Amino acid sequence: MRPIILLLFLAASATQADESRRTFRVDYFHSGNAESESFSLDRVVREPLYWAGNPDRPLDDNPRGKYVFEITPADADSPIFSRSFSSIYGEWETTREAREMNRTFHESVRFPEPEGPFLLSIARRNPDNGFDPIWEIELNPSDYLVHEEPPAYADDVIAIQENGDPQEKVDLLLLGDGYTALERDTFIARARELTEVLFSTPPFSDRRDDFNVWALAPAAQQSGVSRPSTGVYRDSPVGASYDAFRSERYVLTYENAAMRRIASSAPYDAIEILTNSATYGGGGIYGLYSTAAANSEWAGYLFVHEFAHHFAGLADEYYTSSVAYEDPEEIREPYEANVTALLDPANLKWRHLVSPGTPLPTPWPKERYESHSLAYQETRGDMRERNAPEAEMNALFHANQTTVEAIFASAPHSDAPGAFEGAMYQAKGYYRSEMNCIMFTRTEHFCRVCADAIDAVIDEHTTH
Repeated sequence: MRPIILLLFLAASATQADESRRTFRVDYFHSGNAESESFSLDRVVREPLYWAGNPDRPLDDNPRGKYVFEITPADADSPIFSRSFSSIYGEWETTREAREMNRTFHESVRFPEPEGPFLLSIARRNPDNGFDPIWEIELNPSDYLVHEEPPAYADDVIAIQENGDPQEKVDLLLLGDGYTALERDTFIARARELTEVLFSTPPFSDRRDDFNVWALAPAAQQSGVSRPSTGVYRDSPVGASYDAFRSERYVLTYENAAMRRIASSAPYDAIEILTNSATYGGGGIYGLYSTAAANSEWAGYLFVHEFAHHFAGLADEYYTSSVAYEDPEEIREPYEANVTALLDPANLKWRHLVSPGTPLPTPWPKERYESHSLAYQETRGDMRERNAPEAEMNALFHANQTTVEAIFASAPHSDAPGAFEGAMYQAKGYYRSEMNCIMFTRTEHFCRVCADAIDAVIDEHTTH
């Protein structure tokens, strides 16, 4: 277990220095409600490390998120850098709470440092899947108020696997939260175990050499993270907590500034926060981070499922679990690669994978599945209400998965791509590509559409 040698990144050769730029970060506040939103600048930060992204792909030509930002030099008409992303605010504004009150969330965008003054602009996706501008600000990297962020946690960063130059690889940073100094070795061991789970799962198993994996867990004063619904509160360094949006299993951190401050000591394209907790839970937001309860019996599944949200922008395909989001007012074609509204079957996103003669929509034992699943969800809710032991909850999860897989096993089209109704938390109107997938149940495999989407993102992050 060795720390990163910062000279690899900070004392680059003259050639590398000509081709590389420091990582620039703009921190801002995103405020509003279900009807309106506004932005305000917090600060501009020059992070300690060089930009770890693929230099051959400055522009995002396949936006997978709800927003996109662009960097345009003050003396130019066209952007030199763009990235799509999603955010906590973007999810929160679809909840009931957003119709009742205003809230503010701290957010960041990161990019290679421009040579001179530039315009940062942010646009959000409209109902037709285009983008409408919502905020822009002129900034100057030479401004003396640009904050120089030191690599305060560099000595604590561990290389789990190192396969090459960060600009040529996907750099995944595993951030531990709720681990005391005495539990540091426990975190590193768990980070290694979960790394192995990820790279034993196709398509990641075939792309291991395309990843660097780093691990960092700033010491917490107390072991564990917050779970407010059960009266557990922890002031953990990254700020991860259960009960996000009042959903007992949803784990997020709203402490974006703290997380970015910690993460800037390591190169990263993606972040997964591993919480020192055993209660089932996690979360994942495209381009932001993912979370997983590292001590849960289902930690491996949580790690992979939530990372797929964060890394590839994949949608949830399940629909019988309770969520905080309001039902959509209108069924429209979603932008996520693995779900569809099937408004135009002839132009189905994954039509090339569907065998001739496969009916669209594709029949599956939906009523039988829903009858079982809704009863299971009621039992699960009752158990959480009485704060049942996690071992009892895990037994329920195992029994449910066994029943669900038995329902699917004998069904027609069980292994064939098609359009299976039920996805994106909706029983009707949205369709997934296969009967089962990691994004639908706690199975161990991705459907072909999801696997292809993940492969495409890996290609975008790497140079060949």
